[in-house]
Amino acid sequence: MSEVQLGMPQLPAPDFPPEVRARLEAEGREVIARYPDSRSALLPLLHLVQAEEGWVSRTGVRFCAELLGLTTAEVTAVSTFYTMYRRRPGGDYQVGVCTNTLCAVLGGDAIFAELQEHLGVGNGETTDDGAVTLEHIECNAACDYAPVVMVNWEFFDNQTPESAKRLVDDLRAGRPVQPTRGAPLCTYRETARILAGFPDERPGATEAGGSAGPASLAGLRIAKGETGPARVGPPRGAPPLGERPPEHASSHDAPQQTSASDPDHPSGPVTEEGEG
Repeated sequence: MSEVQLGMPQLPAPDFPPEVRARLEAEGREVIARYPDSRSALLPLLHLVQAEEGWVSRTGVRFCAELLGLTTAEVTAVSTFYTMYRRRPGGDYQVGVCTNTLCAVLGGDAIFAELQEHLGVGNGETTDDGAVTLEHIECNAACDYAPVVMVNWEFFDNQTPESAKRLVDDLRAGRPVQPTRGAPLCTYRETARILAGFPDERPGATEAGGSAGPASLAGLRIAKGETGPARVGPPRGAPPLGERPPEHASSHDAPQQTSASDPDHPSGPVTEEGEG
């Protein structure tokens, strides 16, 4: 039974070592100065302490609370609400497999299942070497590249179980890995520091930049007339649009005149009397 269940007070969270505390305070005040209200700096400050320890520990929560004049309960409420903050230590590379609807039906569920078996870990667990934390994630707005795997929030598009297993093997072996688009890959702690608002000083990182890929821009190209639009029409052998297909489970969805779709309330011409 825990101390909380027994009604016993918890011991205060330990502090960072003095030299670490001094550095984090200087960087934290730099973050706070960006905002008109210091409380608005809480999210980047949580990323800052996560960059230090790899997760948001009780020490990190205490630091943020003291620097912002908040209670530890207020900081904990925020840090546990957002999934981008870890609640326990994890690996250098957080590998997230999208298992939302589109990615799932295109292979995301299979990728996640095979990675669990390949790595010998479950959802949210970390490999013994501390390299990879595996988790299933929600939609990351990359459905046009489904199924998608993300490593430390960088995109790896159009994945298969085989390519995903090669990806995690390369990560564990320390071999260079290049995201499909966006900035070069870095460790989880380095990613957290960038999310805290500090510049990415790696050579070539700023030039890489993220941008929409060809699949994302297909609709825009069609709108600009740069490519012919796809033909839209009924499947081969189907009745013309608007006609009721016989004995079809979704026939009630076919476009119809009001009088046909609602025989009890047929529509007729609008008259002056009716307008009144």
